[in-house]
Amino acid sequence: MADINEHEQQQIDQANASGRTPVVFVHGLWLLPSSWDRWAAVFDEAGYAPLTPGWPDDPETVEEAKAYPEVFAHKTVGQVADHFEDVIGKLSKKPAVIGHSFGGLLAQILAGRGLSAASMAIDPAPFRGVLPLPISSLKSASPVLGNPANRNRAIPLTFEQFRYSFANVVSEDEAKELYDTYAVPASGAPLFQAATANLNPWTEAKVKTKSPDRGPLLIIVGEKDHTVPPAIANASYKLQKRNKGVTEYAVIPNRGHALTIDSGWREVANTALAFVKRFV
Repeated sequence: MADINEHEQQQIDQANASGRTPVVFVHGLWLLPSSWDRWAAVFDEAGYAPLTPGWPDDPETVEEAKAYPEVFAHKTVGQVADHFEDVIGKLSKKPAVIGHSFGGLLAQILAGRGLSAASMAIDPAPFRGVLPLPISSLKSASPVLGNPANRNRAIPLTFEQFRYSFANVVSEDEAKELYDTYAVPASGAPLFQAATANLNPWTEAKVKTKSPDRGPLLIIVGEKDHTVPPAIANASYKLQKRNKGVTEYAVIPNRGHALTIDSGWREVANTALAFVKRFV
């Protein structure tokens, strides 16, 4: 298991010294912590202490990630969740947690462990108990799931694959800019874990949806997301709303999986910020 790195420790120290409520951002597959930089600035300006930890062994830059893709391999949902728990455990205040895609799944896992004051799961990857399997979701995952050997590899997306799974509702030019700016290889393991979660009682891709310590949760989904269509997000919501805590669901019209990084990112950030302000 990777230790907390120097950059993460610096963010932890700054958050604790500030006295502000921390907000921990959790990225998903094919992105790096830097994908949250603009969000972090918004939350900092609003009076929170943003932290953007990486998954274990995340490179610092997109260029480094493309040069050494093998560092992403073998990272599992459980390993990443434990790493973020270690980071949160060093904070002096319970944070809000915001995650996108597999980061949205991780946000729910952390909430189920009682580690967040409020949580937002944006286009969250499915967990055990979520049953819908839309064709677009299967197509988005096919670059990884199409070869069982990919479970132990780091898999990049071609531009065409990124265009379909992330950037299907933006222009061709913006899609290319997003691909060049943000896209990196990703561990194949979490996709296999999510795909088999309903067949494996011991899967790491599971959420304690009834945890009394979960806290308020907002699930956000892009209306036209191919990777995590509303059918998946709504099924996650239906399982989560059994919790005694506040559970809310929001659909962002005409948005795809890139909604946290594309030109409309601020609308989504404002939605998340308003939820945090209500509860934290």
